[in-house]
Amino acid sequence: MVRRFILTSALVVAGFAAGMVVTGRLRIANTSSANTGVAEPATSAEPQARATAPTPPPASAPFAGAPDFTKIAGQAVKGVANISSLQVVRRQNSPFENDPFFQYFFGDQDVSGSRDRRSMSLGSGVIISPDGYIVTNNHVVGENVREITVALSDNREVKGRVIGTDPATDIALLKVDLAGLPSLPLGDSSKLLVGEWVLAIGSPFQLSRTVTAGIISATGRSNVGFSEYEDFIQTDAAINPGNSGGALINTRGELVGINTGIFSQSGGYQGIGFAVPSNLVQHVVTDLRQFGQVRRGTIGGIVTIDKLTPQVAEEVGAPNTSGALVIRMMRGSEAYDAGVRPGDVIVGFNGVRIDDPSQLYRLVADAKIGSTASVRILRGGRTLEMKVPIVSDARGRR
Repeated sequence: MVRRFILTSALVVAGFAAGMVVTGRLRIANTSSANTGVAEPATSAEPQARATAPTPPPASAPFAGAPDFTKIAGQAVKGVANISSLQVVRRQNSPFENDPFFQYFFGDQDVSGSRDRRSMSLGSGVIISPDGYIVTNNHVVGENVREITVALSDNREVKGRVIGTDPATDIALLKVDLAGLPSLPLGDSSKLLVGEWVLAIGSPFQLSRTVTAGIISATGRSNVGFSEYEDFIQTDAAINPGNSGGALINTRGELVGINTGIFSQSGGYQGIGFAVPSNLVQHVVTDLRQFGQVRRGTIGGIVTIDKLTPQVAEEVGAPNTSGALVIRMMRGSEAYDAGVRPGDVIVGFNGVRIDDPSQLYRLVADAKIGSTASVRILRGGRTLEMKVPIVSDARGRR
């Protein structure tokens, strides 16, 4: 009887011990499977469980793989301002103004209302120097400006004045009489890569200090119809009305573009926005500060150049539609004296192949005034080389 009791007790203890071992290994296997997907044997259950227990991430940690723009956005918004421009648009005089019968009954009073109509333009601007120089779009400033108000990020509102405007690039330079302002450093827009992250900062729909993110969709965009001199950065960062004149910055917080316009069928954001590259902005700003206008080169007297269509290319003997077709020009101009004639196709300028008229305009405008350019033309199936002087564009810019 005693022997049976001892045997039974031994079996119970052995079974309990075996159960503890099996349960411990199952817990370790579950932990290992959750972390690595593979169950590994362990010699000690408790130390292994402590070693493989996952550490929960902090509550504020960003989502794995997503870029974190909080620091550069928080700093960059300080260098972007709201711009309000009060303009005066003169109305046409009343057709009865000089009528004697009208004056007999109404005298000199203007019954048709004021002849001047006030218009308010709203947009954004970028502070580019601590002493108060601000870049915005020319169309934000407008014409016949009476008053410009600049609202800063610290909620101060100050009066600004126009240093100069350049309608060809849609850039304007303003100045406020303050010092120690937060400014954005200029980046090198020539180093932008398609697919690179950028932020657009401005005041869409009067919502100040709005930040949107996207990528560089393309560079060197032209023929979009926004301005005469077109060399735009294209981005899918949301740009809406009111963003005009705002900043496009890279992930280092550098200004790489001035937001200018959008392509839209609805008037709102559709993922295609355009910005003037910072290198062009720097050139415009330098000339506006030094000369009050942007000095550009010209080969003189080419009144109209146009794109080649397949039909026109066949008529003038061009192998393809690359180049700029000279439509009309003035006798006695530099280009005419050098031998260029209407009907010629300009296919090269200073060793650079010309693809379209916009590219030719940019190259000529950027050429050094006083230099001589090598121009390659196509005439009647023959290629000719000509030397054309670069002179100053006489069209003044306010």
